[in-house]
Amino acid sequence: MKRSLALVACLFGFSGVSLADDSANYQRDDIALRPAHTFSIVAFDPTTGQLGAAVQSHWFSVGAIVIWAEPGVGAVATQSFIEVSYGPNGLALMRDGTSAAEALKALLAKDEHTNVRQVGMVDAKGGVAVHTGDKAIAAHCDIKGVNFTVQANMMENAGVCPAMKSAFEKTTGDLAERMMAALEAGQGAGGDIRGKQSAAILVVAGDKGVPLWKGKLFDLRVEDSAEPIVELRRLLHVARTYRRMTEGDDLMTIGKVEEALVAYRDAEIMSPDNDEAIFWHAATLAAIGRVDESLPLFAKSFKMNPNWRELVKRLPASDLLPADPALMEKILSAQ
Repeated sequence: MKRSLALVACLFGFSGVSLADDSANYQRDDIALRPAHTFSIVAFDPTTGQLGAAVQSHWFSVGAIVIWAEPGVGAVATQSFIEVSYGPNGLALMRDGTSAAEALKALLAKDEHTNVRQVGMVDAKGGVAVHTGDKAIAAHCDIKGVNFTVQANMMENAGVCPAMKSAFEKTTGDLAERMMAALEAGQGAGGDIRGKQSAAILVVAGDKGVPLWKGKLFDLRVEDSAEPIVELRRLLHVARTYRRMTEGDDLMTIGKVEEALVAYRDAEIMSPDNDEAIFWHAATLAAIGRVDESLPLFAKSFKMNPNWRELVKRLPASDLLPADPALMEKILSAQ
């Protein structure tokens, strides 16, 4: 009966005793834990200092509970029969200077169910640690590499981890790109035996003490999809476009106009069907008096989305365009 209740709890997502809860005074012989079986990577980029984690699973909204990262501190993936507190508690230990290996060791020492856990950690010095309990559902695997670790359980086959390791090591580009390649390789090798549902990627800056809302470089989730990794790849590209647009805004704020315009132009090239990028590039040009350059861009954005015409009329009130009726007429006539 006890084992039946444990299985019911698993199916309905009830969590076990949190490692953060030292006041728990009852004994458990069963395991009633959330089964977020999955494959993941945690990694550190020694060139930029960036830290990150990426994951895919046949489980709804896997990114919300499996991957954790903090600027200049570390990254964690906690999975299999998941104990979520490995994420925040692991980061807390690494924030105080504990290595990934020692942090994981300390958390495992407090856990009565290490045999069903799978956890990967990386610290801000590139130290990595990984644990896979012997009761993690096969096929399970983990591999530590230089500055990263990959881990997986309930896979179609044991080739998932080697494929992820190889892809991460061979791929060029920033940390997000290399982790994305690892996920794609893991899925290509077979992935989760149950199929696909959700995926996520989280990358943070290498500067310790940077607030999380400033230090998050990418925080993307696909909660429920037939092709979560394909969609995550698309979202990563969109995120790069908007990051470049934001860089343009920041450059404009400090008066670096030419550099800002390069950033806006880059964003357009990255995503030529993104009318948002085209419109704000046009508005910036018009605002600094380069109206003739702006008109073809305004015309293009108006064709893509007629509502931009209405928005143009509202920009002078926010000091984003000069309050000049002749200028407004010229812009609205663009076609």
